[in-house]
Amino acid sequence: MRLFVALAPPPAVVSDLDTACARFRPARGDLRWTSTEAWHITLTFLGEVGEVSLDRLLPRLERAARRHKALRLSLRGAGAFPSPRRANVLWTGLAGDRKALGELAATVGAAARRAGAAPPDAGRGFRPHLTLARCRAPADVGPIVADLEDYAGPSWLAEEIYLIRSRPTGLPRFETLGTYKLSPAEVRPG
Repeated sequence: MRLFVALAPPPAVVSDLDTACARFRPARGDLRWTSTEAWHITLTFLGEVGEVSLDRLLPRLERAARRHKALRLSLRGAGAFPSPRRANVLWTGLAGDRKALGELAATVGAAARRAGAAPPDAGRGFRPHLTLARCRAPADVGPIVADLEDYAGPSWLAEEIYLIRSRPTGLPRFETLGTYKLSPAEVRPG
């Protein structure tokens, strides 16, 4: 089965970003806009994982999550892969505890490798983002990226990670197989 590990922004954060993107959708039929129900931040894409590796992965993800504190994050700005002028993917980025987010992604990737589910993209650096749209042929999304450059969504406390099964066809497209709590965030004196 095809799997990935991700964070999911809460409904208020999704709603705010959805409102910011609404004006672009009608004019850009060349883009395949992702469903807000599927919006997530991938920590590690695992690709095809067999049952034996999955059984070993589940407890390792639980331990990996417990090693990290909850993260304060917000969605911010926009960009495109590989570039705004010839984009295949339009995305929004993240602000907040990015260093801790990168460390969490590295721990999750290491847990997957030890379980025999090595991420196929392990050599690529972690680039935290939320995919807004995809395009079959490279498209110029520079105007959208420029319009969303100053976007700053509400912050939230990411308190859990999810193991998600992805189906290229059929419904449901994404199915949560496991939810793993991060350690509680430290309370800072006010």
